[in-house]
Amino acid sequence: MAKSDNNKGKRPSKNFKGGDRKKPFDKKFSSKPRQSAPKKPSNPDEIRLNRYIANAGICSRREADTFIAAGNVTVNGKAVTEMGYKVKRSDDVRFDGKRLSLEKKEYVLLNKPKNFITTTSDEKGRRTVMELISSASNNRLLPVGRLDRNTTGLLLFTNDGDLTKKLTHPKHNIRKIYHVHLDNNLSLGDLHKIEAGLELEDGPITVDSVSYIQGAPKREVGVEIHSGRNRIVRRIFEHLGYNVTKLDRVIFAGLTKKDLPRGHWRHLTEQEVINLKNLK
Repeated sequence: MAKSDNNKGKRPSKNFKGGDRKKPFDKKFSSKPRQSAPKKPSNPDEIRLNRYIANAGICSRREADTFIAAGNVTVNGKAVTEMGYKVKRSDDVRFDGKRLSLEKKEYVLLNKPKNFITTTSDEKGRRTVMELISSASNNRLLPVGRLDRNTTGLLLFTNDGDLTKKLTHPKHNIRKIYHVHLDNNLSLGDLHKIEAGLELEDGPITVDSVSYIQGAPKREVGVEIHSGRNRIVRRIFEHLGYNVTKLDRVIFAGLTKKDLPRGHWRHLTEQEVINLKNLK
């Protein structure tokens, strides 16, 4: 059959592969976005179990899934192994039998300056250490132990009650080192008296170690002690006739003031928290 005269001399389109040409789209599409089915609103009172465990400071969400699958977690007395299980904030959630709190555990280290008292409030209107860490957390953190108003140095804050009890109980021998400035040089005889132990008005006291500070005058002394008795370092030297002109806590439970200026705070690292919890 002869070709049609209408097609004579015309080249086929590049997209032409035989047969009738078709437009790229046969259907007309609306310019309006496609409507998806409305999502079911989430219940603000519910939270995934793995997130609950992670927020309680036990482990990461991924690790929590492993513990859930292994049966380590109970909700209201029943073991839950279902992934994605949701709990209410009022539920009794336990990990290895210990009840968890949804409040995430936090740990803040402060390099305390002078003229702040270690209390959550003061009826006399004096400045407290809580002012210094007011921006550190939305949770209620409490100081671990105390430092006198004019004592400077390391002070830890946390909402971890178990760790607070551990760090403040004398039986755990938590290491605390102070840099002491005296109004007079400490005699070698008095240094030996402190090493041997003293009898104060509220009972005997011994220090873990005491020594002169290398390269400093003999009125500067380093004292390591684990007692938590009130004003104990000051009272040791006052008992021997010295006045403490400056007292600075430079080490607390293995934590130091490195890269932490006076009056500033920082959150503990994950490794530091692990170290504190592993203290015997």
